[in-house]
Amino acid sequence: MKVHQKLVWAAGVSLGLASLLASGVARAEPGITSDTITIGQSAGFTGTAAEEVKQATAGAQLYFDIINKQGGLFGRKIVLESLDDGFEPKRTAENTRKLIADKKAFALFLYRGTPTTEAVLPLIDEAKIPLIAPVSGASSLHEPAQHYLFNVRTKYRDEVHSAVAQLAGMGLKQFAVLASNDSFGLDALEGLKEAIKKNKLPEPLIANYERNTVAVEGAVKKIFEAKPQAVLLFCTAKPCAAFIKQYREAGGGQQLVTLSNVSSQVFLQGLGKDSRGLGMTQVFPNPRSASVHISKEFLTALKNRSELSDSYPTLEGYISAKVLVEGLKRAGAKPTREGLVTALESMGGYDLGGLTLNYGPKSRDGISFIELTVIGKDGYVLR
Repeated sequence: MKVHQKLVWAAGVSLGLASLLASGVARAEPGITSDTITIGQSAGFTGTAAEEVKQATAGAQLYFDIINKQGGLFGRKIVLESLDDGFEPKRTAENTRKLIADKKAFALFLYRGTPTTEAVLPLIDEAKIPLIAPVSGASSLHEPAQHYLFNVRTKYRDEVHSAVAQLAGMGLKQFAVLASNDSFGLDALEGLKEAIKKNKLPEPLIANYERNTVAVEGAVKKIFEAKPQAVLLFCTAKPCAAFIKQYREAGGGQQLVTLSNVSSQVFLQGLGKDSRGLGMTQVFPNPRSASVHISKEFLTALKNRSELSDSYPTLEGYISAKVLVEGLKRAGAKPTREGLVTALESMGGYDLGGLTLNYGPKSRDGISFIELTVIGKDGYVLR
């Protein structure tokens, strides 16, 4: 190549790079274009938690739609790419690789379940990609704090502590437990062990079932024959519903208490008359509350969206999306993944509308909110 040809070629390359730099393309993070931000989600749109997954995702999309209609964030609309993992950890890991490599997700969001979320922790560290608002209260996602993981909901163990304290205060001491045979069930059982010791109660009866199944017949028989004063249910919606129906049919009339992970109107309506009197811990305010600002905001957003449920999972998705959007706002017009991490860390004390975030450089705990509710005769939550 002649000298002047080399100079022309070099000048052309230089101008091309300058053009790319000026447009921001060369510096852009994965998932960021001039008019979109891609957020990735893997969750069980099929499987034993499918209905709650669909409602939470709809709640998140509701909030994203509001932001997008306002012009998005710095001119970029939020695009949620959702993949079904069937509530199976292996598929969650496979989906996460696809979301990172193929979909070029900027951040991950609203994964569902304890084993499924635990399965991707090495992947998010390797890719240095934030995961916001997993729908799990497992202690393994809180302690120690994971650099790229930001929880929104309260810990399961705190829910268990609250439930046991309330039941013990009612004079109930003999407990039985239905627990999923996985890391979710084991984590809740650890919380139960702590609560039993703290309240000086007798050892409870434990009955397990295999995760992502509704094979609870053996547990029903074991617990019914033990005749406890109360039964705690550490299960997902479909096996919880199967247990409650079979237990009531067998004549079991004891107080039943679930954790918040099954809190949806579809779950309660499916139980019919068997939902009445059911105890349920909640880690978000009542979606229909007129006294909590975030609930009023949520109900306003639901107007003219009759296809959406005003349920706890829908509210959780809405609140989780609000957390993510605020983090993206703080990350600025030229966001990076590390910049999003720093932005989320800066949100300690941020008011979501009556709920306060506990984020910080060493905290990923989200909000702290628990109340024990009771289901009325119409299938709706009572205080």
